[in-house]
Amino acid sequence: MDTVSNKKKLHVIKIGGNVIDNSENLYHFLKDFTALQGYKVLVHGGGKVATQMAEQLGIESKMIDGRRITDIETLRVVTMVYGGLINKNIVAQLQRFGTNAIGLTGADGNFIKAVKRPVKTIDYGFVGDLNDDSVDASAISRLLAAGFTPVFSALTHDGDGQLLNTNADTIASALAVALADIYETTLIYCFEKKGVLQDINDDESLIRDINPKRYEELKKQQIIHSGMLPKLDNAFKAISCGVKAVVIGKSDELGSLQQGQPFGTTLSN
Repeated sequence: MDTVSNKKKLHVIKIGGNVIDNSENLYHFLKDFTALQGYKVLVHGGGKVATQMAEQLGIESKMIDGRRITDIETLRVVTMVYGGLINKNIVAQLQRFGTNAIGLTGADGNFIKAVKRPVKTIDYGFVGDLNDDSVDASAISRLLAAGFTPVFSALTHDGDGQLLNTNADTIASALAVALADIYETTLIYCFEKKGVLQDINDDESLIRDINPKRYEELKKQQIIHSGMLPKLDNAFKAISCGVKAVVIGKSDELGSLQQGQPFGTTLSN
């Protein structure tokens, strides 16, 4: 039987707006991403660019608790921006550095199938939620084995011809969990801070390692609260589902990984 030690390594890396919106940041990140050895998958959103594009087209962006309401007009915009403009720009840049990237939505190859979020108190519109069997890991594995590096935008589909706007963090986590059966998988969230900080206003107060016990202590001390809680809850859920580790760090420090130096905050059991 396959054990963790003889599985090939895979990194699933998610980047956000702080990388995408800045061409210099993106250039350096994609260079470091290319230098990272082994199999890898990149996941991106692009909310800020989508909001700007919607404004230019006279379409109002509606947000509730930081989540985008995706009506049909907004879906057209995010499809153009995520699946087109941003995705193809990233793919073209990666080709320049020698990474044979292939840009995808969840609909391509039927790789990620979602269900439209049910209406409860809020109708989020054409937003997709993922379940345990959303990701076709064996199909993605064949793509990796063929020498391609998948670049997934934050779009999925429902199997009935409908595209769905889907949270990029959630897609990255679902990919990592599904692929953990085949690879020794590390999930990396790149954002604007160095990682999880003891003091949000002090970039040097980085917490290097957090296990479930330490996480409970940090929550009790109110060091980790509000916006970071869902991120870390999802991270530990991914670890409990077979992902080796989740790393949260700054995009411009990704190169440290390749040099064997510490990078960001590592969450593990």
